[in-house]
Amino acid sequence: MDAVLVINADLGPLHRVTVQHAVRMLCRRVAEIHEAEPDRVIGVFPMPRVVRLVRYVVTRWRFSAGPAWSRGGVLRRDERCCAYCGGPASTIDHILPRSRGGRNTWRNTTAACYGCNQRKGDRTPAEAGMPLRRQPVNPGWAALAGR
Repeated sequence: MDAVLVINADLGPLHRVTVQHAVRMLCRRVAEIHEAEPDRVIGVFPMPRVVRLVRYVVTRWRFSAGPAWSRGGVLRRDERCCAYCGGPASTIDHILPRSRGGRNTWRNTTAACYGCNQRKGDRTPAEAGMPLRRQPVNPGWAALAGR
């Protein structure tokens, strides 16, 4: 097991951390074990599966406009699948090229394989004759955290 679920004091899920981070949280007494693996210990602590924070953490930010744009977020949102050919993607492509005023936004970027990205170049998908397989969307917090 490589990840431990961290839940808020009201039992709402927050995020996942490594086992080492969870043990540090237990040592600092900011969290306590909510669920552990039977018959496994790390030092004096049972091997945690879920840790619960001692104090409630306000998470209003999770319900705001959504996560900020990032290259990794675009690849995660599109499941590393090229928007043009459906193959494995390793780069991002601007639908409206940056040279024409395209910005780094969720709706203007999509995951693309290197070949499709080079073939499309400095053109829009319509100009390049490369239709998108799916339209890019603004992801929510849960969509990016769950992958």
